[in-house]
Amino acid sequence: MKALWNNRVIAESDETIEIEGNQYFPLGSVNRDYLEDSAHTSECVWKGTAHYYTLSVDGEKNENAAWYYPEPKAGSIERVGEDFTNYVAFWRGVSVEP
Repeated sequence: MKALWNNRVIAESDETIEIEGNQYFPLGSVNRDYLEDSAHTSECVWKGTAHYYTLSVDGEKNENAAWYYPEPKAGSIERVGEDFTNYVAFWRGVSVEP
């Protein structure tokens, strides 16, 4: 799977985890040069607190376009069947494709 934005490959991996229709990429497969920490968070009832990254590519920013769970809620890893701690998912115009 590849995550593409602004004509750049943001992430690429054969080891993504699909959760609720979103592909989560191992952090090591994400090009950190394109990530900026964000103070934004949101809550998922069963996964816990999501933290965000802003994408920055060639001077353009995509605010809070990537999210991850640094400490998934108890029971969520068992529910998914795989440990998705710190795996990164994308939205807001980021194309994820095989």
